[in-house]
Amino acid sequence: MYFDKPDSFLAIALLISAVFLVASLGLALFRIARGPSAFDRVVALDLIGGVCLCMIVFFAIYFDQQVLLDSAFVIALVSFIATVAFARYLGKGGD
Repeated sequence: MYFDKPDSFLAIALLISAVFLVASLGLALFRIARGPSAFDRVVALDLIGGVCLCMIVFFAIYFDQQVLLDSAFVIALVSFIATVAFARYLGKGGD
């Protein structure tokens, strides 16, 4: 594990990135709850997919498990397809 030596550069970088990922997840959830339009909510939902993707890559680095990168790739594909589908639905006048 990379946090065994807390003074290493990678441990500090992973800790800082974890704090920023949690903060961005909270802000995206706030945007979904209070978004002024449906388009803002779709963008926030896409951001949550990206943050989840980054968290899985973070855990892959932390636990040194390359198999988690396969699930990150699948989440990236599903997130992209879902965003395109939502955008097309909202572009055609859906609520």
